[in-house]
Amino acid sequence: MLSTTLPAPLALDTIGTPGLWTVTIAAVALLLVVDFVVTRRPHEVSMREALAWSAFYVALPLAFGGYVWSQHGSQRGVEYYTGYVVEKALSVDNLFVFMLLLAAFAVPAALQQRVLLYGIIGALVMRGAFIALGAAALSAFDWVFLVFGLVLLATGVKLLRDALRGQDHEVDVSQLRVVRVARRLMPVTDDYDGARMTVLRDGRRALTPLALVVVAVLATDLVFAIDSVPAVYGITGDPYLVFATNAFALLGLRALYFVLKGALARLVHLGYGLAAILGFIGVKLALHWAHLTWHSVPEIPTLASLGVILAILVVTTLTSLAASRDGSTGTPEEPAPAAEPADQH
Repeated sequence: MLSTTLPAPLALDTIGTPGLWTVTIAAVALLLVVDFVVTRRPHEVSMREALAWSAFYVALPLAFGGYVWSQHGSQRGVEYYTGYVVEKALSVDNLFVFMLLLAAFAVPAALQQRVLLYGIIGALVMRGAFIALGAAALSAFDWVFLVFGLVLLATGVKLLRDALRGQDHEVDVSQLRVVRVARRLMPVTDDYDGARMTVLRDGRRALTPLALVVVAVLATDLVFAIDSVPAVYGITGDPYLVFATNAFALLGLRALYFVLKGALARLVHLGYGLAAILGFIGVKLALHWAHLTWHSVPEIPTLASLGVILAILVVTTLTSLAASRDGSTGTPEEPAPAAEPADQH
């Protein structure tokens, strides 16, 4: 009979006090407000600006990890850093999908960071909801660890199959389900109109192409949340650390996109690496469930998990760079002029 005892990290040893939750959520909200101010005037992001913001969003989570380590011990510190590395790796895959969508919708360069910001906000909201649901489920039923593990294993297998087949890097926006639904609900204009999502046309409210790409990005956020939240729960059972790692990994994506825009297409083996990471964490979750059910089953230590994940990322990056030297990078096609994809809407 399966045990239904409360997992210790969730029930007894979470660092997420009400005060810490309040401060963290307020800090995340403040950073999003700052991002809105930065993107309020649409402009093309320079490499200098992108590098400065990227450096800030790397230093911030690293410093917070130092706080966790010093105040709550090395175990929680390792859990935080491992979870952050996993979420950052998954967020790079998220960025690649964003790049495909921005190219497919021919989003003007000045509007790209606004689209990315909407995507980040949507991802934070969705992952927050999944984290709360996951915490409630894990605290009630041990077998949810096994379910999460199977989800990650299935996702890893899918990523591996896609990598072996060679993914088609083109996106036909007219075939996206969310786009078809949006077009049925409201008319869509042919051209972008600055940062406006809707405009008045012939006395009727109509969506702009910007609204369609935001909807498409939010739909991908939902898919990625289903994978990323179980993945970090495979590293730590503390819902606060799960939220913190997700928030820090997502907040810097807007700037990181413009830093890595050219390099993303060179990570030709990213799919293999992510498949291996998700598969590894899926096995780790299954072993954790087995340990809760039959205490004689050993678990994979978090520090060992960090070493395995970092090794996978290093190998994936090095082999990707080596493989892309021949110029076959699978780079998505450059955005067509705005008038051409407008006909697809």
